Amino acid sequence: MTILVLGGAGYIGSHTVYELVDKGYDVVIADNLETGHIEAVHKNARFYKGDIRDRGFIDDVFDKEKIDGVIHFAANSLVGESMTNPLKYYDNNLCGTKVLLESMVAHGIDKIVFSSTAATYGEPEKLPIRETDKTEPTNTYGETKLSMEKMFKWTALAHGLRYVSLRYFNACGAHESGNIGEDHATETHLIPLILQVPNGKREAINIYGDDYDTKDGTCIRDYIHVKDLAQAHILAMEYLAKGNESNVFNLGNGVGFTVKEVIDAARRVTGHEIKAVVTPRRAGDPAVLIASSEKAKEVLGWRPQHADIEGIIESAWKWHKNHPDGFEG
Repeated sequence: MTILVLGGAGYIGSHTVYELVDKGYDVVIADNLETGHIEAVHKNARFYKGDIRDRGFIDDVFDKEKIDGVIHFAANSLVGESMTNPLKYYDNNLCGTKVLLESMVAHGIDKIVFSSTAATYGEPEKLPIRETDKTEPTNTYGETKLSMEKMFKWTALAHGLRYVSLRYFNACGAHESGNIGEDHATETHLIPLILQVPNGKREAINIYGDDYDTKDGTCIRDYIHVKDLAQAHILAMEYLAKGNESNVFNLGNGVGFTVKEVIDAARRVTGHEIKAVVTPRRAGDPAVLIASSEKAKEVLGWRPQHADIEGIIESAWKWHKNHPDGFEG
């Protein structure tokens, strides 16, 4: 089975490619390298550089390769940037997906697994968040991802496409080989930001508010290891390959950790004191975000293997310590 991974040079995409190759899949990667890294491309995958907004490019890939299914990671994903430059997100995320779907329909490719986000839910009304909860995004990024999901839905109805949308929370960790890990030009994720302190890249980590209604006053989030996410994408593709209907699944550990707990775990793992500074809350930060993944476990047979926060940070630290400047270092 040949799988096309769009955005396969990015953080979650590259880890998914590694898992696909390990499982014996034939893998093709398409990435414009806007945020991805050529160094993250697996040596046993065939790589095409280009943009999915370019119909000629995506047609060319489908013409040259006999693709059985697509895993779609190709999107801009910075919440803050999406609010200051929303049209960039509509252009890349929605227009890119429209062109992709046109080409898939023209080439008779009927299976796609989509990297969606918990940002589709917005402010949760109850916890843990379930797939049936209302979707009212509070930022442009979440809105475009939800719109992409709806694009799959109506395209499926019209053209027989089948899709799985995976809505996940805080991706973290790195491959145990230490060959690939998290490297963003603009880093917004908590764990790599914390690890910049022992790496000498910043003096302290900011804690945005310590007066939330949680056990230590800091926000609680559901952290999920990138390898567990990769496995879920493969299980979702296998689910579609068996002829199952389109579906939506949450992915999370179902366990939340406060910001202070994550910092404390990083202190234990790195042996560094890691200075933390409390600053005012950020607008729009919910106190608690935790997912229910019962549906993914029941339907896909998904079992996260890396729920321990120290283990997650250890894998991330192995990457960041050896690559303080990311793939450049």
